[in-house]
Amino acid sequence: MPLFYTVMETPIGPLWLISTPTGLCRIGLPGESRAAQEAWLARCVGPETMEENPEALAPAVTQLREYFSRLRRRFDLPLDLRGTPFQRRVWEELLSVPYGQTISYGELARRIGKPEAVRAVGQAVGANPVPIIVPCHRVIGADGSLVGYGGGLEVKAALLRLEGALPLAITGGRIGGSAESALPAIAVSPPPARTPGLSAPHSG
Repeated sequence: MPLFYTVMETPIGPLWLISTPTGLCRIGLPGESRAAQEAWLARCVGPETMEENPEALAPAVTQLREYFSRLRRRFDLPLDLRGTPFQRRVWEELLSVPYGQTISYGELARRIGKPEAVRAVGQAVGANPVPIIVPCHRVIGADGSLVGYGGGLEVKAALLRLEGALPLAITGGRIGGSAESALPAIAVSPPPARTPGLSAPHSG
């Protein structure tokens, strides 16, 4: 089975995009190495070799650029989500969380009918293989704190700031021990050429 990848530059840093013939299966966040991508693929997909193919990932690159330019709020991309049935249930529910809004781990557990499984839901959120498109950055603590994020709290805060959803409960100018004023602001790039599908069904 061919696995295609490309690395795109974004305002939060480089992203690894990896796809199977079925769809996008992995987004590696800034700071993650090629070895980390290969280790994930070996665990979750199989002993396949990645082939660099920017053309195969062009739709994902275009839509992510539109997202970072505040031109896209929903994604229309085929996904190949590799995980347990419980993990996929959590990820599917995440796709329903609208742009610019947040949800707590407890509320997410209630929405999937497992109110007692908050910890397991948190672990599934942390295992999300396609961040940004499956918007795990929109999940926050019950008190409005950012809690954790695979790419780091500064990246999570930057994505929420981009969407105008930085939690109001964050006070005192500190997030996870870092000054809020020091968090990276996402510069809005000049708009790319408009492409079809801007009102697509996947929340992003």
